[in-house]
Amino acid sequence: MRFDVITLFPELFTPFLQHGINRRAFEGGLVDVRLWNPRDFAEGNYRRVDDRPFGGGPGMVMMAEPLWLCLQAVRAERAEPDEARAPVVLFSPIGQTLQHASVERWSQSQGAVLLCGRYEGIDQRFIDACVDVQISLGDFVLSGGEIAAMALLDAVARLQPGVLNDQGSHQQDSFNPALDGLLDSPHHTRPEVWQGPAGPMPVPEVLLGGHHERIARHRREQSLLLTARQRPELLQRAREQGLLDAADQRFLRARGLL
Repeated sequence: MRFDVITLFPELFTPFLQHGINRRAFEGGLVDVRLWNPRDFAEGNYRRVDDRPFGGGPGMVMMAEPLWLCLQAVRAERAEPDEARAPVVLFSPIGQTLQHASVERWSQSQGAVLLCGRYEGIDQRFIDACVDVQISLGDFVLSGGEIAAMALLDAVARLQPGVLNDQGSHQQDSFNPALDGLLDSPHHTRPEVWQGPAGPMPVPEVLLGGHHERIARHRREQSLLLTARQRPELLQRAREQGLLDAADQRFLRARGLL
């Protein structure tokens, strides 16, 4: 799959693409990322890509023409037929919040053109004419779309075959269907007893016994507890979809959580 990123700051992506376990996807071509700077398509000595907003107001607005010329260059290099063109994705506070299910869809797609806005935003005419999807990371505002683009690329890359050391790792992630959409359980490692700030803190004994069924049940219960405390709407959704078995329901009911 291929992602073309339109950004005024392509240098921000260089360390991201070269470090961490997900670099296997980027360097191996599983996720082909290409960077495009709309300033390269702007006119004049200053390569201007922004201007003051009509009607007044603070800040500057990215102009449509450099973005359009940049997008045309991307389309020409991708050489896709019109009926199979990769969608243009704009990262914006008004977009749909990025969820695990949509990440999975993107991970199995042909890719997309990722548009990273800056300043006060992008000329709405370009958005109306060229943008297919708008995505948000949550109800807050970033200085630009680069961090959001990296978040999507990171989430997609780790789902590619062979990227993680253990192919089953991502199946135990929070929100994964393998966990019925619940949060992942807590994790522990050596030493068995950590001398914490308030005294000795041992690993739960059940994790040391080697009894796989008991360990699995413990982790399921911890997942249920964590979800009930932190994201109760996820637990409610799992219940409505019939994903909680009798043992889950007894455990929750005994703790007043059902």
